[in-house]
Amino acid sequence: MQSKYTDFIPKSIVCFREGYSKEYFLNDLFAGISVGVIALPLALAFAIASGVSPERGLFTAIIAGFLISLLGGSRVQIGGPTGAFVIIVDAAIQKHGYEGLALATLIAGILIVLMGLARFGVLLKFIPYPVITGFTTGIALIIFSSQIKDFFGLEADKVPSEFLEKYKFYYEIAPTWNLWAFLIAFSTLTLIFVLRHYHPRWPGAIIAITLATTAAYFFDLPIETIESKFGEIPRTLPSPALPHFSYDLFKAVLPDAITIALLGAIESLLSAVVADGMIGTKHRSNGELVAQGLANIGSVIFGGIPATGAIARTSANIRMGAKTPVAGMIHAITLLLLMLFLAPLAGKIPLAALAGVLTFVAWNMSELPHVIEILKGHQSDAIILLITFLLTVLIDLTVAVQVGIILAALLFLKRMTDKTTVEICQNLVKENKNEIAEPSDAELLFRKDIPSDVTVFEIRGPFFYSVADLLDEVLFQLNYHPRVFILRLHKTPLIDATGLRAIKQFGLKCKKKGIIFMLADVDDKNYDLFINSGIAEAIGKDLMFKDIEAALAYCK
Repeated sequence: MQSKYTDFIPKSIVCFREGYSKEYFLNDLFAGISVGVIALPLALAFAIASGVSPERGLFTAIIAGFLISLLGGSRVQIGGPTGAFVIIVDAAIQKHGYEGLALATLIAGILIVLMGLARFGVLLKFIPYPVITGFTTGIALIIFSSQIKDFFGLEADKVPSEFLEKYKFYYEIAPTWNLWAFLIAFSTLTLIFVLRHYHPRWPGAIIAITLATTAAYFFDLPIETIESKFGEIPRTLPSPALPHFSYDLFKAVLPDAITIALLGAIESLLSAVVADGMIGTKHRSNGELVAQGLANIGSVIFGGIPATGAIARTSANIRMGAKTPVAGMIHAITLLLLMLFLAPLAGKIPLAALAGVLTFVAWNMSELPHVIEILKGHQSDAIILLITFLLTVLIDLTVAVQVGIILAALLFLKRMTDKTTVEICQNLVKENKNEIAEPSDAELLFRKDIPSDVTVFEIRGPFFYSVADLLDEVLFQLNYHPRVFILRLHKTPLIDATGLRAIKQFGLKCKKKGIIFMLADVDDKNYDLFINSGIAEAIGKDLMFKDIEAALAYCK
């Protein structure tokens, strides 16, 4: 029998318990080193795109990446800074500075841990896919938009954060574009696409970055590099320190912290699900959330930024042959060694080359095939996707997710409402009287010879607040008043508080009109519900029956 705490045992421990062989280690070593090399330019690029200095991306990938693999609930998850956080981090930096972002990340880490301990990992899967696709595609467009300046080498100190204002600004400074920067960015992007198509196992990003950096250095091209804009990259991790705390700052950053926590939880579990599909295993969602929360706390203590599961790097980890979380830990150690020994060389990377890498990342995030599938599907799903996408791009990611979820819930209720009907059973019997009968309730009612002054209706589908007025409509539409009105509940899987009140009010209206109101097919669960809600008192306990046969016998 499994313990209730099994979900929180890290997969790293599980894998060692199952037996960790030399073959597994060699696979993990190759995958970890490969992904570590791939992650280097991405960590730098995501940090720069987020509005912080490049080394903070490295700190995040090293600390958070190691903790996510060590403590997480997935065998092959790779964690670190991701494109999903770019716009949130950038907005937080502009509003509160790095100190505010650090506190928001710390709070978010605590919230994610609490979500895991409360076993919310299962609940997060109920966020509709069109909402996730909408905000992911919106984030992709925002990332691409943020890279246009460096992609074309435009001269500007600061670019507006608003989407439409940003493109207006780009139009105004378009004449300042730099041909060499554009060629470096375009060549980097093209080479990554080519390598991905012909040699998918090769680290395309690092190969393209290396060639671009070499060309820019030897030909002394007049373009910006990491070093020329941000200075030298540190060669050591900073000393651990908690972020500054004040009550006023806490209140100011709390909305950002909640957004970081929700997005981090969603992205990490989404990445773990993708990994499960590729390797045929099942992750532990609640344990993964706890690890993600602790990783974000660790990241910010060492001067990092928010982290989550990285789908692209996780997929690369699997393609490189990773077997256990050891690969993720080796990936983090590889990044640490690269920072210690190659930091001066990393400073020579052109910003245009990083813009090419991030443009490729944005293309991958856009999920255009999935977007097209949803747009061709249900109209309601397409509306949710488009609204979430537009709100993400034009307003705010937090608003987009909130509105998307609310719209999805409302449209779900609409679909459920459309499926719930109140139908007369007696007419059905008369229509089928001379037909070849199927085994059904209609047969039963016919055989029981329903008296002419008895009308039997049944609720088909869940009976909750959005359909509670259906009973009133039935009574209103009847062109005669039967002596007895029987309401069957055998096809009613759910009755909420509003539905209970509607049944009670309907019974009282029947009483006023001199109609005897009965309930049939009342199971034990609903019987207790009707007693507690006052329905039994309103219509009479003796008028609630366990089956239709008993109700019809009473009528006779």
